[in-house]
Amino acid sequence: MTNNANAESAKTDTDNKLPTHIAKIRHGHGKQASYERIGAAWENEKGAIYVKFYGTQIVSDFTLFAVK
Repeated sequence: MTNNANAESAKTDTDNKLPTHIAKIRHGHGKQASYERIGAAWENEKGAIYVKFYGTQIVSDFTLFAVK
């Protein structure tokens, strides 16, 4: 029973973790450019980044912004 409780606790810790990066795409150029938020990303302890996109859009390129 302890192992199950620990596994459940670990799951809720990762589920509630705030994103470390925000995924955005740029529309336009220069000072007139605007950015649309398309998802969020999380960096794990090994340095890998997992990206979760919102909706069903097809994206060919995007930028990750670190959350401060």
